[in-house]
Amino acid sequence: MVLKDDLVVDIPTATGPMRTYFFHPAAEGRYPGVILYSEIFQLTGPIRRFASFIAGHGYVVAVPEVYHELEPAGTVLAYDQAGADKGNDDKYAKELASYDADARALIEYLPTMKQCNGRLGAIGICLGGHLAFRAAMNPEIRAAACFYATDIHCGTLGKGKNDDSLKRAEEIKGELLHIWGRQDPHVPLDGRMKIKARLDEASANYQWFEVNGAHAFMRDEGYRYDPELEYQCKGLVLSLLHRQLT
Repeated sequence: MVLKDDLVVDIPTATGPMRTYFFHPAAEGRYPGVILYSEIFQLTGPIRRFASFIAGHGYVVAVPEVYHELEPAGTVLAYDQAGADKGNDDKYAKELASYDADARALIEYLPTMKQCNGRLGAIGICLGGHLAFRAAMNPEIRAAACFYATDIHCGTLGKGKNDDSLKRAEEIKGELLHIWGRQDPHVPLDGRMKIKARLDEASANYQWFEVNGAHAFMRDEGYRYDPELEYQCKGLVLSLLHRQLT
């Protein structure tokens, strides 16, 4: 499917404009909307390519700059130690309420677009996996795919490192897809089991997959990339979106 990726909108939020990049089919029509939350590095090449992949299957994909109030618009952090340090600093400098307010802004904006039919989902990677999990607490989000979501098990997202994501698991009414790498040190086995037990306790509608992969195995740059796992996992995501949004 031919795509367009030239739409950039500064969406108003309580903490200033949130630059958001949109990818969608070029063909006229109204498509389901998907919020794609990036890693701590914002709109890198791998995130852009993932957004294009999802959009190419018939979705309007919105990629927000998650640190819009902390970094100049257009900032992309490098995949190096300095970039990782800056991204992690920003992750803990931003207020938890601001992450949630950003999600509401996106959820309210997408249905106003002529390309979007109002059926909404979310996808996230690393930090973004946690943000997709929290976005799913909004009833408009029918499906959320979370790739190796950091900080959920230890409750450390945002300023003060004291989030309530697990506590609020009952608020998630859509279908969840969790995908984890067993060789990911950021979310060890006991952390994964803590999240899974809480989802069971909350009677969540979820699927759970663990693969033999390192952190960032979906990123198509760097030594941890696993193209076979990426192919398999993208299929799981598309099945979720097609099932719940189309």
